[in-house]
Amino acid sequence: MSIIRLQDVTVAFDSQIVLSSINLEIKAGESFVIVGPSGQGKTVLLKTLAGLITPQNGKVFVEQQEWLTLSPKARLPLLKKMGILFQKNALFDSLTCLENICFPLRETTELSETEILNKAEYFLDAVGIPHARDLFPDEISGGMQKRLGIARALALNPEIIFYDDPTAGLDPITSKKIIELIIDLKKKNNSTVVAITNDMNRAYQLADRIGMVVNQELLITGTPEQTKNHPDPRVHQFIRGMVEGPLTAQA
Repeated sequence: MSIIRLQDVTVAFDSQIVLSSINLEIKAGESFVIVGPSGQGKTVLLKTLAGLITPQNGKVFVEQQEWLTLSPKARLPLLKKMGILFQKNALFDSLTCLENICFPLRETTELSETEILNKAEYFLDAVGIPHARDLFPDEISGGMQKRLGIARALALNPEIIFYDDPTAGLDPITSKKIIELIIDLKKKNNSTVVAITNDMNRAYQLADRIGMVVNQELLITGTPEQTKNHPDPRVHQFIRGMVEGPLTAQA
C-alpha cells in the first residue's frame, strides 16, 4: 500500500512549469531515490512530496488522505510522522550539537527534560558523533554536520524521512558511510526514505527504486539494475555522465 501518492501533479512558479502531470506511488518501507540534471526540479518534487510546496494541479495523498483538502489541524499528525534533512543541514549555529537535537524534542513532544537529553545522546551515538556533544556546528566537519542533521531529523522517530542530497560536498568515503548510516537507521526504524542525490553510486547503494526528473517529467527507471539498463537515451547519458547526448543537445 502506498504511503505517499501523487496524482497528475503539476507545479509551476510564476507561470513557468517545473513539474507536469507527475504520477508517483511510494510504498511504506521503500527507499525511493530521485536523480536528474541540475535545475530540473528534484528538490521541488521532494518538497511537494513532503507537503512543503502546494501544486497548481493534481492531488497529493499521504496515508490515503488527500493532503491539500486537510485542515492545518488534520495535517499535524501526518507532519509529525515526517522528518526532513535539507541540503544545507539547517542547523542552529548558536546551539551545541546536543541542543540541536533537543530543540525539536522540546518543541513537539511531552517528554521530560531527562528523557529529551537521553534521547538526544542516543541519536548522537547512533550517528557516530557522541564526542561532539558540546561542540557547535561550526566546530565540526561537513561530514559530522551531515550526521548531526540526520540525528536531528530522526530524533522524532519519523515514519517517512526526506533527504535532500545527504552526501552533497562530501568525499567518496564519507559519502558511502553516510548512506550506510541512512540504510542502517532505516532498517532499525522500519521507515520510508525519499532521497535526492547527484551521485549514481550512492543512488544504487540506497535505492529500491529510482526516478529521474527531466523535462518536467518523472521517469520511473526502476531498480538500480533496471536503471543501469534503461532504454531512454536521457537516462543512458545521465547515469554514465556522458558529455554528448539528448540532455546536452537541448541545453
